[in-house]
Amino acid sequence: MNPDLVTAIRDKRLIEFIYRTGRTRIVEPHDYGIQNGVERMLGYQISGESQSHAPHGWKWFDIDKVRHLHVLERRFAGTRADSAQHHREWDRLFARVT
Repeated sequence: MNPDLVTAIRDKRLIEFIYRTGRTRIVEPHDYGIQNGVERMLGYQISGESQSHAPHGWKWFDIDKVRHLHVLERRFAGTRADSAQHHREWDRLFARVT
């Protein structure tokens, strides 16, 4: 479990990290836990690059592919209007934005 990620979710602080192929992302972390045996995070990407067609929006991140995670001073409001994304099945949920 990544304590910085848990803190970021609890304090509603943005995170910045490099994902997979060296692309930097800025994300609102919303859910963090184990899903189907994989440590994952659900976040709302607000800035940065993406391999998908949409550089912004809800995205799943496998934690073993996250590098150089930094908790930023900037905060976000909390859960979004379309927070139905949060209701996925988790094996174990470490943290969720309220």
